[in-house]
Amino acid sequence: MSNNTVAFDQWIRARFVDINSALEKRYQQQEDKANVLGIGSEEKKALRSEGENCIRALVAEGNTDEGFDSAFNLLGNVGLFMAACRRHEITEPSREKHSPLVEASGLAMQIGASIGVTPRFATAHLTTHNSAVNGVYKRFTNLSCEKIFVDYNTKGILAYKRAADALLKILPLGISHPIAGDLLAVTKLSLEAVADSNKELFEQLDPDDFFYHVRPYYKPYYVGSHVYRGANAGDFAGINVVDLLLGLCFANEPYYAQILVDKFLYMMPEDQDMLRDCMRRSSLMDDFISNIPNANQSWFQTNLRLFLEVCASHGATANQHQEMLVQKYIVAPSQTLASQHLKSITASGPPLDELIDGLKKLRDHRTATKRDDVRTRFDDINKLKSTLIE
Repeated sequence: MSNNTVAFDQWIRARFVDINSALEKRYQQQEDKANVLGIGSEEKKALRSEGENCIRALVAEGNTDEGFDSAFNLLGNVGLFMAACRRHEITEPSREKHSPLVEASGLAMQIGASIGVTPRFATAHLTTHNSAVNGVYKRFTNLSCEKIFVDYNTKGILAYKRAADALLKILPLGISHPIAGDLLAVTKLSLEAVADSNKELFEQLDPDDFFYHVRPYYKPYYVGSHVYRGANAGDFAGINVVDLLLGLCFANEPYYAQILVDKFLYMMPEDQDMLRDCMRRSSLMDDFISNIPNANQSWFQTNLRLFLEVCASHGATANQHQEMLVQKYIVAPSQTLASQHLKSITASGPPLDELIDGLKKLRDHRTATKRDDVRTRFDDINKLKSTLIE
């Protein structure tokens, strides 16, 4: 990395964290914890000027291609800076037509376009591609609530990736292969690890701390003249690979297809390739249904039981997300929020009630819940269950 890149990275890991943490402590002392206006003007001025000085040096340096990893890391640093400016309302989309952070926007768009990702910080920047230095990885603040959130999100994402990898390995083997059962067992264990990670997160993370001091860093913000939605914990291919290969969701169903389209550029390029490939594959559920004439075979009975257990485990994590995370960390705290803050609750942009409705629909796909308005695999799951021999 160039000297300017190193200097910016060091600023993000130290001074940047100190400034954000100091501002969070100021906000926490207020009666209206969501208010940031008129508070910490000196810290905000320092955040913007110091960050822009680092970026100005990088822009003057020009494009020094040092490979994907270096470029992605630099994009993350620029994105973290822009997200912090949004959190502290140094920038605010409702009063802007383009980002006032002109040089940061230009650098972010240049890097994003060159490596094929969205020109803002994404989930991977804080989770799976967040290198630690002397045991400490990059964060916005030094608050324990943020560390808990990032730690357990990373664990959950990596567990989903293990589940997806196991399912993908079944494809060239086929569901009747003797090793398919082993891979389904690995998938089940991986999804149970997701559930365990979620449970730990729910027990350790205080809802108010998350709502007021973590969530605001994930808001939408302008890059150039376009508003990009906030980073989402689901912005990786693994969870959708599980959806599609189990057959619980459909790549050609408009609602679900829109989810995939919206998240492509928020994922790592290798995740984009994996998901595109997966979208053209037949699901394991369809394979089992087509093999119902072989239901009396021992391989069918053994592997189908495991497959149905995997589907149940995936549904359980979806229920966790809806009933615990969304309700506990978003819906409940928002009920006491002052009306002027309600418009900017969600990272994805839409109003809260619209977001909740969409998440319920996604949950019902993953749990194969019977619905009259959308296609789920409720009937197909029951059809497969009926072939099991007691």
